[in-house]
Amino acid sequence: MTRLSVNLNKIAVLRNSRGGALPDVLAAARVAIAAGADGITVHPRPDLRHIRPQDVLALADMLTVEFNVEGNPFAGPNAQGYPGFIELVEAVRPAQVTLVPDDDAQITSDHGFDIARDSERLRPVIARLKRSGARVSLFMDAGSTSGHALRALGADRIEIYTGPYASAFSGGRYEAELAACAHTAADARAAGLAVNAGHDLDQDNLASLLAAAAPIAEVSIGHALINDALYAGLATTVQRYRSLCGGA
Repeated sequence: MTRLSVNLNKIAVLRNSRGGALPDVLAAARVAIAAGADGITVHPRPDLRHIRPQDVLALADMLTVEFNVEGNPFAGPNAQGYPGFIELVEAVRPAQVTLVPDDDAQITSDHGFDIARDSERLRPVIARLKRSGARVSLFMDAGSTSGHALRALGADRIEIYTGPYASAFSGGRYEAELAACAHTAADARAAGLAVNAGHDLDQDNLASLLAAAAPIAEVSIGHALINDALYAGLATTVQRYRSLCGGA
């Protein structure tokens, strides 16, 4: 069975667009958990455009499921109140940390790590995060074969960046991108890593990915899930995605 982690960033985008406290990130987390979510994912960015450090702290205090915090491990503190990614993670000690090589100007994450270039910068970061008790996953492009190098760095998992697969699926010709996802998943598992997946996964394309690249340990889904929830309701939508992941 694949675990479903619900990304709450878009809830915070709506709240921040108006100011105030609504919609409430914590209330959304409670609904998702009650509906069967196995975990909650957030991606706090230094520009504070959606999930903010205080949200991360508050979620850590109330969650009864696995907490996954995503972000750029090299993002330091700034004058806007961002404490630095590593510092924030060490303050909340989530079960999983997903490292993503994005910068402040990106609208959303759109590529994985270049391990040949970034390995020596990543090595001490991974060691530090593991000392805090976190499982460490790295965002990687579909088609990459860096499993053994990542294992040597101390990583526990990869998260396959599924954006290109999702885009190809919507166009009707996705076999090559799906095969790339499956290839990277197999390479990671051969190196002793578990495999997560995420980005633009939805109710149409999720089942094909899970079948082709099995076993997938976890998917984190936010944008499409919150979009679906606008029409069907958050609890019903989480239940539908949970069913696709193999849950009751």
